[in-house]
Amino acid sequence: MEKANFVDYIRIFCRSGKGGAGSMHFMRTKFNAKAGPDGGDGGRGAHIILRGNSQLWTLLHLRYYKNVLAENGENGSGNNSSGKQGKDIIIEVPLGTIAKDAETGEIEAEILEHGQEVIWVRGGRGGLGNSNFKSATNQTPEYAQPGEMGVEGYKYLELKVLADVGLVGFPNAGKSTLLSTISEARPKVANYAFTTLTPNLGIVPYRDHLSFCMADLPGIIEGAAEGKGLGHRFLRHIERNSVLLFLIPADSDNHRKEFEILYNELEKYNPELLHKKMIIAISKSDMLDDELKKEIAKELPEHIPHLFFSSVAQQGVMQLKDVLWQALNEA
Repeated sequence: MEKANFVDYIRIFCRSGKGGAGSMHFMRTKFNAKAGPDGGDGGRGAHIILRGNSQLWTLLHLRYYKNVLAENGENGSGNNSSGKQGKDIIIEVPLGTIAKDAETGEIEAEILEHGQEVIWVRGGRGGLGNSNFKSATNQTPEYAQPGEMGVEGYKYLELKVLADVGLVGFPNAGKSTLLSTISEARPKVANYAFTTLTPNLGIVPYRDHLSFCMADLPGIIEGAAEGKGLGHRFLRHIERNSVLLFLIPADSDNHRKEFEILYNELEKYNPELLHKKMIIAISKSDMLDDELKKEIAKELPEHIPHLFFSSVAQQGVMQLKDVLWQALNEA
């Protein structure tokens, strides 16, 4: 169910509305058979618009929404009557959604705020009626503009999770356990690799009724930047996090090497990720005494702050929150 309910990537065929044609019409009255041109303008074709909705967390509601076909604008008519505009289609998406063109890969829109609206696929303009072309030297223009064609093509919607803190670590490093301990989130927890197949978000309560958002992301393995394991599907979610919390279990064979593998995978995927604030946390540290902690600390990079904690034993959890809160405010 977890995998089925979290959708972070979909492909949609979009077609905006065609603009209505301008009217080529001449007014005729009872007393004047040549009262002049009065052709109205065509209506604009409908846009396809993206709107941010903070109540949505995935693209699940769009999973079977494969074709988005917008209304055409109506043609203009006599008596300078303009055609009706096509009714715009509004697609609501979660915050952190990126819209791309399937053919070029170009980013066309990015939704980051609730209520933010972006015209994703623009409808065709309506044509001008012949009354617009009347002049002193051309009092009976016998032409009007056709409506502009709409735009069509395949598009991608891609979700990158928005969270203050992203948990980075190998599978089974204790990320889900930490999130379930310090927030109300209830991710699946089990003693085997790749328990987490999709991102989980939790709101972490802090002092004085403050809070921040933490994301438990699927575990990295060596070669993730080339697409191994969950590969790019995991790594793209890390781009939105302000602070990266590297989780390394206390029973790891080589703490320094494990951190370097994680660090190198981020660098290969996107070097800009290395400019984010980083913290190393040694999980499951209730099994360590002070001497072992000192030995592990010597292995870790000096330029990145580190700490020890245990989710199960509730050791160092408040200290971890303090360090994260300070890092978020610095970031």
